Formats: sequence, C-alpha cells, structure tokens
Amino acid sequence: MYKVPAQTRIGHVHLKVSDLGRALKFYHDLLGFELMQQYGTQAAFISAGGYHHHIGLNTWYSKGTPPAPVHAPGLFHTAILYPTRKDLAAILQRLADAKYPLTGASDHGVSEALYLDDPDGNGVELYWDKPRDQWPMDASGNLQMVTEPLDLDNLLSELK
Repeated sequence: MYKVPAQTRIGHVHLKVSDLGRALKFYHDLLGFELMQQYGTQAAFISAGGYHHHIGLNTWYSKGTPPAPVHAPGLFHTAILYPTRKDLAAILQRLADAKYPLTGASDHGVSEALYLDDPDGNGVELYWDKPRDQWPMDASGNLQMVTEPLDLDNLLSELK
C-alpha cells in the first residue's frame, strides 16, 4: 500500500470569503499574518515569516454571500500550528484583548488548541504540539488522543 512520504506537508489553504477587507482584518490585523500580495478586492495572500503564502483569501465565487451551512460538506477548520506554548498564550491574550470569541479550547494530549470562527464562519484552530515524548500512548505504544478542557488561565501563565 502506498504511503505519502513522511516529509510531506500541507502547503497552504485557500479560503472563499465574502468580504476581503473583513477577512484581512481578522487574518492580518488580529492574527498577525503578513500580507504578501493583494489583488484589489478579489484576493490576498498572507503568510508567517515571509513564505509566499500560507493562506489565500478570495472572493471569486463568494463575494457578498452568506457563510456556508454548518451541516454541509466542506472544510471543518484550518489548523494553524504555533511553534511554542508561549506563542499560543500570546495569541490567546490578543484574542481576549480584542474580545474575539472562542468556540472552544481543548487539550488533546498531543496538543493544546483554541477554536474560533473567522468572520465568514470558517473554523480556525490555533494550536501548538506538545513534545512527542509527552504524547499519550497505551501499553502497546498506540497513540491515545483525548479531548479534555484546556485550562486557559494556566496557558496565559506562560506570559508571566
């Protein structure tokens, strides 16, 4: 059976949005992604660290339309991996300062994650991976991911 090479990565996600300016206020102004290139009010490409783009945003088929139905096929969420727990704490503080609502916060054993929706109702997961030697394994060495409540106060203590 074919297996995708271990070095394979998801390169970028391209999201349909109804209002490019509103989407940029979320992804660029609030989350802090760099604007790499913009095509008027139709498309923008944003990244972390100067990469050509991690997220594409466009209104080509979606300008002015309502969010996609929750109970329909489509993307569940885009997951954005932060390098450290302190970085995740910093974005949590930024969201709290902006009074931007979370839809959830979980400790998955392998990672800690914050969940929210962008202005178009697209799910967004902001997370960091715990060191691999801390991942929960059963007696046979099989990964045992969980979904437990994330202690947000403990996460924010990383900033002190």
